[in-house]
Amino acid sequence: MRDNPRPVQRLGARNLARSLAPLAALALVAPGPAGAAAEPIVLKFSHVVAVDTPKGQAAELFRRRAAELTQGRVRVDVYPNSTLFKDREEIEALQLGRVQMLAPSLSKFGPLGVTEFEIFDLPYLFDGYDALRRVTQGPVGRALLDKLESKGIVGLAYWDNGFKVFSANRPLRTPEDFRGLRVRVQPSRVLEAQMRALGAVPQVLAFSDVTAALRAGIVDGAENPVSNLWTQRMHEVQRHVTLTEHGYLGYAVIVNRPFWEALPRDVRAALERALAEATAYANRIAREKNEQDLARLRASRTAEVDVPTAAERLALKRALAPVHAEVESRLGGTLLHDVYRAAGYAADAPPARPGPAEGRASTP
Repeated sequence: MRDNPRPVQRLGARNLARSLAPLAALALVAPGPAGAAAEPIVLKFSHVVAVDTPKGQAAELFRRRAAELTQGRVRVDVYPNSTLFKDREEIEALQLGRVQMLAPSLSKFGPLGVTEFEIFDLPYLFDGYDALRRVTQGPVGRALLDKLESKGIVGLAYWDNGFKVFSANRPLRTPEDFRGLRVRVQPSRVLEAQMRALGAVPQVLAFSDVTAALRAGIVDGAENPVSNLWTQRMHEVQRHVTLTEHGYLGYAVIVNRPFWEALPRDVRAALERALAEATAYANRIAREKNEQDLARLRASRTAEVDVPTAAERLALKRALAPVHAEVESRLGGTLLHDVYRAAGYAADAPPARPGPAEGRASTP
C-alpha cells in the first residue's frame, strides 16, 4: 500500500513576501563593505492624519530625535495624511515590510483579528485621562500590545488623540437626535453597535474620505476629537458640533517585527528613547491641541458648538450602556472587567452613572 503523498505547499505572492520579510529587514541593517560610508537605516513611518495634528506633530518629533539619538544611523521618513497608504491598507503594508512604523487608531486591530483592542471604542468607558492612563500605562495595556506579536507586529506605545465629539447638521444632545442619521465610524463592531443603540446607521469610511462624504451628503455626521474635525475642515460642512465626549480615540505605535528585531541593540535602544519622548509629547499636546482647536472652532463661527447638560449626558450614557453587554463576548469578559477595575468602575458594571466629566464644556 502506497503512503499518501504529502501535499505541496504553494506560497502566494503575499505569503512569499511575508516569509522573506526577515531577510529584507536584515539586509537593511547589515553593514556595508569595509571602509564604505554606512548608509542610514531607513524607517518609513506612515500615518493618515495631517501634520499639525497631535499624531502628526509627535511623528515629526520622533523623526528628529531618532536622527539625533542614533547620530544619523537611522533616517525616519514620515508620510502624513494618507500620502502613502490609506486606513485599510496600512497594516498590511507594515506586515509586508513596505513601511516599518505606523500609529493606527486602536479600532484598526479588530479586522486584523485582535478584536480585544475594540474595547477602547466602548462608549463612556473613561471618565477622563486619569482613568485612561491606568489602562494604557498598566498591565492591561501592555498585555494588549503583546497580542500583536503573532501578527508580525511589535506594539511600542499608546498615543492619545482625545475624546470624541459628534458633528452633524443638527445638535446631537439626546438619543432621539440621532434617529435615522448615517454616521461615519471606523471599522469596529463596537462602534457599529454604539450607533445602532442610538438609532443611527453606522457607515464605515476611510478617514481621508470623510470630509468629502459629509459635503456630498453620503453621510450625515461623524465622530472625532476636535483636532481631527478642525484639521480636516469638517466644521465647514457640518452646522453643529456637540461636545458629547462619548468615547476615546487613541493610537498604538507599532513596528514591523522582523525589522525591529534585526536592528542593532544600541540602535533599538536609541529609538525606544526617542519614542518615549515622542509619546510623552503626543499625550501632552493631544489635550492642548483639542482645547486650542475648540477655541478656534468657536471663534470661526462656521459651526455651532453645543454643550449637553449633565442630564442630557447621563441620558446618552444610559442609552449606550447596553453596548457593553452586547459586545462582551467579542471583547472577552475577563478583559472587560479588568478594564473596568483599572478605570475605577465596579468590575461587573458598565460606567452608566455620572462621573467627573459631567457638564464639562471642553474636551477632557
